[in-house]
Amino acid sequence: MADRGCPLEAAPLPAEVLESLAELELELSEGDITQKGYEKKRAKLLARYIPLIQGVDPGLQTENRIPGPLLTAATAKPQKSRPTNSRDERFRSDVHSEAVQAALAKYKERKMPMPSKRRSALVHSSVETYTPPDTSSASEDEGSLRRPGRLTSALLQSHSGIEPWLDRVIQGSSTSSSASSTSSHPGGRPAAAPSASTALAGLTAHAHIDLHSAPPDVTTGLVEHSPSERPQMASVGGIPRGHGRNVLETADGVPVNSRVSSKIQQLLNTLKRPKRPPLKEFFVDDFEELLEVQQPDPNQPKPEGDQMAVLKGEPLSAGTSGPLSLLGALQLWGTTQPKAPCLTALDTSGKATCTLTYGKLWSRSLKLAYTLLNKLTSKNEPLLNPGDRVALVFPNSDPVMFMVAFYGCLLAELVPVPIEVPLTRKDAGSQQVGFLLGSCGVTLALTTDACQKGLPKAPTGEVATFKGWPPLAWLVIDGKHLTKPPKDWYPLAQDTGSRTAYIEYKTSKEGSTVGVTVSHSSMLAQCQALTQACGYTEAETLTNVLDFKRDAGLWHGVLTSVMNRMHVISIPYALMKVNPLSWIQKVCSYKARAALVKSRDMHWSLLAQRGQRDVCLSSLRMLIVADGANPWSISSCDAFLNVFQSRGLRPEVICPCASSPEALTVAIRRPPDLGGSPPRKAVLSMNGLSYGVIRVDAEEKLSVLTVQDVGQVMPGASVCVVKVDGAPYLCKTDEIGEICVNSVATGTAYYGLLGITKNIFETVPVTADGVPVSDRPFTRTGLLGFVGPDNLVFVVGKLDGLMVVGVRRHNADDVVATALAVEPMKFVYRGRIAVFSVTVLHDDRIVLVAEQRPEASEEDSFQWMSRVLQAIDSIHQVGVYCLALVPANTLPKAPLGGIHISETKQRFLEGTLHPCNVLMCPHTCVTNLPKPRQKQPEVGPASMIVGNLVAGKRIAQASGRELAHLEDSDQARKFLFLADVLQWRAHTTPDHPLFLLLNAKGTVTSTATCIQLHKRAERVAAALMEKGRLDAGDHVALVYPPGVDLIAAFYGCLYCGCVPVTVRPPHPQNLGTTLPTVKMIVEVSKSACVLSTQAITRLLKSKEAAAAVDVRTWPTILDTDDIPKKKVASIFRPPSPDVLAYLDFSVSTTGILAGVKMSHAATSALCRSIKLQCELYPSRQIAICLDPYCGLGFALWCLCSVYSGHQSVLVPPLELESNVSLWLSAVSQYKARVTFCSYSVMEMCTKGLGAQTGALRMKGVNLSCVRTCMVVAEERPRISLTQSFSKLFKDLGLPARAVSTTFGCRVNVAICLQGTTGPDPTTVYVDMRALRHDRVRLVERGSPHSLPLMESGKILPGVKVIIAHTETKGPLGDSHLGEIWVSSPHNATGYYTVYGEETLHADHFSARLSFGDTQTVWARTGYLGFLRRTELTDASGERHDALYVVGSLDETLELRGMRYHPIDIETSVIRAHRSIAECAVFTWTNLLVVVVELDGLEQDALDLVALVTNVVLEEHYLVVGVVVIVDPGVIPINSRGEKQRMHLRDGFLADQLDPIYVAYNM
Repeated sequence: MADRGCPLEAAPLPAEVLESLAELELELSEGDITQKGYEKKRAKLLARYIPLIQGVDPGLQTENRIPGPLLTAATAKPQKSRPTNSRDERFRSDVHSEAVQAALAKYKERKMPMPSKRRSALVHSSVETYTPPDTSSASEDEGSLRRPGRLTSALLQSHSGIEPWLDRVIQGSSTSSSASSTSSHPGGRPAAAPSASTALAGLTAHAHIDLHSAPPDVTTGLVEHSPSERPQMASVGGIPRGHGRNVLETADGVPVNSRVSSKIQQLLNTLKRPKRPPLKEFFVDDFEELLEVQQPDPNQPKPEGDQMAVLKGEPLSAGTSGPLSLLGALQLWGTTQPKAPCLTALDTSGKATCTLTYGKLWSRSLKLAYTLLNKLTSKNEPLLNPGDRVALVFPNSDPVMFMVAFYGCLLAELVPVPIEVPLTRKDAGSQQVGFLLGSCGVTLALTTDACQKGLPKAPTGEVATFKGWPPLAWLVIDGKHLTKPPKDWYPLAQDTGSRTAYIEYKTSKEGSTVGVTVSHSSMLAQCQALTQACGYTEAETLTNVLDFKRDAGLWHGVLTSVMNRMHVISIPYALMKVNPLSWIQKVCSYKARAALVKSRDMHWSLLAQRGQRDVCLSSLRMLIVADGANPWSISSCDAFLNVFQSRGLRPEVICPCASSPEALTVAIRRPPDLGGSPPRKAVLSMNGLSYGVIRVDAEEKLSVLTVQDVGQVMPGASVCVVKVDGAPYLCKTDEIGEICVNSVATGTAYYGLLGITKNIFETVPVTADGVPVSDRPFTRTGLLGFVGPDNLVFVVGKLDGLMVVGVRRHNADDVVATALAVEPMKFVYRGRIAVFSVTVLHDDRIVLVAEQRPEASEEDSFQWMSRVLQAIDSIHQVGVYCLALVPANTLPKAPLGGIHISETKQRFLEGTLHPCNVLMCPHTCVTNLPKPRQKQPEVGPASMIVGNLVAGKRIAQASGRELAHLEDSDQARKFLFLADVLQWRAHTTPDHPLFLLLNAKGTVTSTATCIQLHKRAERVAAALMEKGRLDAGDHVALVYPPGVDLIAAFYGCLYCGCVPVTVRPPHPQNLGTTLPTVKMIVEVSKSACVLSTQAITRLLKSKEAAAAVDVRTWPTILDTDDIPKKKVASIFRPPSPDVLAYLDFSVSTTGILAGVKMSHAATSALCRSIKLQCELYPSRQIAICLDPYCGLGFALWCLCSVYSGHQSVLVPPLELESNVSLWLSAVSQYKARVTFCSYSVMEMCTKGLGAQTGALRMKGVNLSCVRTCMVVAEERPRISLTQSFSKLFKDLGLPARAVSTTFGCRVNVAICLQGTTGPDPTTVYVDMRALRHDRVRLVERGSPHSLPLMESGKILPGVKVIIAHTETKGPLGDSHLGEIWVSSPHNATGYYTVYGEETLHADHFSARLSFGDTQTVWARTGYLGFLRRTELTDASGERHDALYVVGSLDETLELRGMRYHPIDIETSVIRAHRSIAECAVFTWTNLLVVVVELDGLEQDALDLVALVTNVVLEEHYLVVGVVVIVDPGVIPINSRGEKQRMHLRDGFLADQLDPIYVAYNM
């Protein structure tokens, strides 16, 4: 009961109702009643009491869906800190881990489907039944027609019914974006929820709005989901049309006592009536695809406090007796206290290697300054002038030399720029550092002998130049290389005032490196402020674990320490790695009064402290935690105090501080004796934080962030908090903003960058009325926070880590902390996790990359990943877009071993991260996709025509030249039967050669003159009648390799009246897949006999064949290799031209085997049209490189030469595999004016001969003879391929205008063919987005979303084409997209059989328009396209009509209510990464599957998953469901070079692709 009934418990229900509820519970638990029945009865019982629920504490209703009993237990038990000793990750928050465990436990009850590798990630059952169809990609035909009544009943149940419905939606959310990510977390609900019935009204109201895409604000305040996911929640977009009504009716059924005002109710009711569009145009125009813009949630928390006042720190006590400048201090201590220790450096074993005294520091710095100023010259000019910048390149283990170099530069009035030591030529971020050095004009780098030896060297022995770095001179500053200055020499250094003292580098979120300049006066003020705030006194000892080159390590350990003659013990990072306790031991042994650490160092020492009994920390008065502003620092501080309090550590000693490169130290907590307030903690609601509002939460809540204060403002500084976006208005007291500081001790500028300097260093905060708060500018710190009680500063994150998802903000560090708290914590290698956001589809998307332990298994990985997703979802209420795991130690490292975030992000975007596991969740994260397109009520065909007339557009129809006038009817009659033509030619021109067949070497292997072909045909006819005992009209399968035998067998069949069927022979190496197709065509065509060669006959009956098919069921097989020379008594003459001549079988790209019937009349008409278009005469030679088995390839190979008498040079495409240049050489050798090829041949030549054009020219290949080179295709012209072919072979004389394409299909094999005359093919650019809506919008070349379409050749003589509406079958206007219909004497007469799709019927061949010219009979091609009248004129002087083919209707994907052409998505995907060789897409259930061929290393495979998902989202607004990465050559291609996407789909579903990786996007 607790689980389901929690929201109701608090309402005072009568005893008898409670009793009935208890009985119901019992029935359900014992299985006497179904869940549905239980819910129905329970709803009935509670219906009367629903209004009472409004009285329930809203917190209970909406926030805590934690079951009742569990809730009390959680509150009662005090929080116990867990032992942390054996853990090895970076930081942990106990608060956090418990929250995470609780969140995950909650999910466990929900049974979320776990993602896994290589198995179907779809557990469909739960989604099918409870969610409206997925709008992300519902295709009408597949799986989107769900049970109609279910949604209504679910919606109509009272609140109690809605709850389980939502819960079940969540169970299926891995595959359905309908389950919005917020529905899965209790914390996501706004504070005051409306009553249950209102929620119901909201959901039903939603149903309307989605259906009519009306303005979304109608239900504002009704639906209780955060706005970011609202549109997806009850998206009814995919509900089957017939059932739309009853869903809508539910609005009337909203309970009477609901709080929906009658006005809104009225509005909802009017929304049910679809608005009629104005009649000004007779077409319904779809709304433009607009991305959803996130509407602010009216219930989101808003700041309510007063405007904050500027917070001033105590004055900087200028009257200190200390020195007036830093160099003054150095000189003073160096001369008066030369023996005083200044710095002790340690080696990796913890031994002190060197102690630098103040005397030594002074003398060495002087020596260096002298050398820099006097001994470095170029062409007798000093190399350096005062104010020049110098790079300091020192390893982390050598603080002594660094300090000497730093002060030496200051003494010489040079500006030190400390940078990291470059370890390799390709360090992470190294290029940006080089950019900084270049922009600072650095020409000299100082380093040590040891370091210089370790730098990468060029072959000359010089230090290598690093990528992007300016040329540098390297100066080694070890003592022996420096010159001692004369006794009286003293530098003239001025170290006060606004001149730059040093430059500290800073890497921004995007990875660019900038230099923050710090002036002498700022440096001095910083030292004084730190001295005052930390109470530093002379000769104190400080241990420093931080990097001394920048940030707090530099300010405390190099600058302030010298000011106060302190002794610094510098502990290198390498020592900390070996012995994490080293800093504590040094505090002990040196009785240090102050220590400078990061939370990581405290954490590491906790893990290592077990056996150490003799540690005593009582000497410490300040333990400064430099990253006290991080979300995980508080747990490190608390845990550290817990353990070490017993060893003398006093609680008030821990002093977190906050700093930034721009503002230096912002705030620091001080011990009470220095005037510090008692420390504070704030437990803030994550939900509030994400809206930039402070809401203090009770500690039991899951989604909270606990932060500690970072103390008071620095002395002499003023602090205020301003809004992050827009003008710097002051925040309210309960609002999060960016902390700004005004003080003399901040940085002054970004070196050389005036624009951003002004924004950051010269901000003037203003009040709400626009009044400036101060006349002095403030510096933005990049820290997000607020000022809490006692004027303590709290920091909740950094601007650099801010990720704005929708309207909410999340902090990268918080997300890292959550991920680190997920069990098993040991899973992440050394706690190395990077979180950043990438922009996809105009919104930030969160990416989490973690290094996994070397021994982690696949199972562990996916389990951890799914837990992390759930934890982040629960605690932050935000979805993770991509979660990637990489092998240990492979993420780019920052100098001190952290992760270089921007470099990681760069690698992710470039596809060079090489993860070993990836989980993408675009379905749950991407909520701003355009609304799925609603099909508009179709406009009738009549209004369409009227509309076109009104708009002055002509109806889109076009035709080739008229046939009747072109040649005398006498000849046409004589040429009606091809068998007659062959006999006539054998009689009149017996020795005229018709065919030449070439082999791979280019030699002629067989020829046929008219008489030879006639005689061979007679022999075949005699064999068929005698041996085969066939009658006229029987079907004969011709299974031959491409050649003259095939042609002879074809005419042999015509001579005896049989109907030939050409079949591609099986491939001997691949019988298993090719032989069944042969068998199928033979069976389906009802062939009574098979004609073939000896070799193939043997193959068909072989043992290997028997393994693939049943060889006993072949019909008679005749081998035509050695048949006797016989004449036939009489050659068969068909009784009428409409008798069947041959059958043309072909497998379409969608995998359907269809045979069409060609009559004698159609056959001769086809030959006549081609003859006229290409001007073919007996004196012509044409070269053909095509497969001769179906379509236009067959007609050109077997029919046209006999009809027109021209000579055909036959080049079998298979021969090109062993000699790519065969076809082009043949064209050149025979000076062919006309040549035909397929796309696969063209691609082979482009790829295989790209580098060999020079060699071919040497061999004498010359293509200037070609008038027209036509690609025989049944698809949209592949412009990029034809263009690259033209460009490539221009060198061999190929005319620029020669290449064109043809277009044919099953119903008519040749509709368009460029021919030798007529205008060149034109190209137009259309808007790809409009195409999805079945519209053509012409745009300029290069405009966004433009797609080039090339005309598919000229329409053949005698062919008429019209564009018809796919559904109403009415004619369309010029430049409108519709189905291409064709009418011509050479249309096929019908399907013989269609195998695998019996529903394709006669209407394909005998369609009539529903309006206009309803008499003409048309054949439907099944292709989408449009006609456009161009400015060009054709031969007859008329304006030329161009036909543009867009794509096959069968291939299109219906997704989100729009029509996509696979090729467009594939083109985008291939562009996404250089390793993608080929790509194919199809849909499965309602998911988009993208199959990608990887041309690269397998380790790169997973990089492609995110890139493919991103590009399809960005360019097509589609969510990819599955990414399959396969080896090259897996995507099947037919003989025309078209992708067989359905075969691929079948292979995918049958698990036959042997993929490298399958990623199921959630």
